[in-house]
Amino acid sequence: MAEYPEPDTKHPLAADCRRCPALVEARECISWGNGPLDADIVVVGEAPGAGTPEADLWKGGNFTGLAYTARHSGRKIREMMADLGYRDACYYTNAVKCFPSDGEGSNREPTDEEHENCRPYLEREIREIEPRAVVATGKHATTSLLATEDRELDGFVDSILDPVALPGLNTTLVPILHPSYQEIWISRLGYTHESYLDAVRETLAAVE
Repeated sequence: MAEYPEPDTKHPLAADCRRCPALVEARECISWGNGPLDADIVVVGEAPGAGTPEADLWKGGNFTGLAYTARHSGRKIREMMADLGYRDACYYTNAVKCFPSDGEGSNREPTDEEHENCRPYLEREIREIEPRAVVATGKHATTSLLATEDRELDGFVDSILDPVALPGLNTTLVPILHPSYQEIWISRLGYTHESYLDAVRETLAAVE
């Protein structure tokens, strides 16, 4: 069972942010990073989803103000990192801190400009925490982190579990599957659930 984060672990980097008018209009609140500020691992998602306001706890970052607190993806990634032995050693955040609405209540992909506007927050978090590794969940989080080194992603599937040095942030990027698509892609990549976890565990253990 995933542990819901304590509200006092939220790490707001600003009292408010209005860099992206469309995100300001769509969001309920800013979804800030959360977890220990001396975390060994920073886990980065793309952006908060629309959320589930009727849920008891796991409403999602758009309502809780805490990244990776959605009923599905939030619990999945937290359970996975706990299973890997990092229950109390992860800081969770997103590349884009506000819900990008498609205008009908569902998610859209953040624009390049929205990623660029929010990237200074992500870079600041990583520099403050100084993690051994940054785990990017999915293509968009990976793309945003590579952009900190002016690099582009050349095929996400081929990048999975292939560590990349981020010298400007003094850490190492480890791309993994996004929890929402994990079950679909694990078998396509030739893994079982357990062998995939073993591969993630071994990759993170090898990062110095």
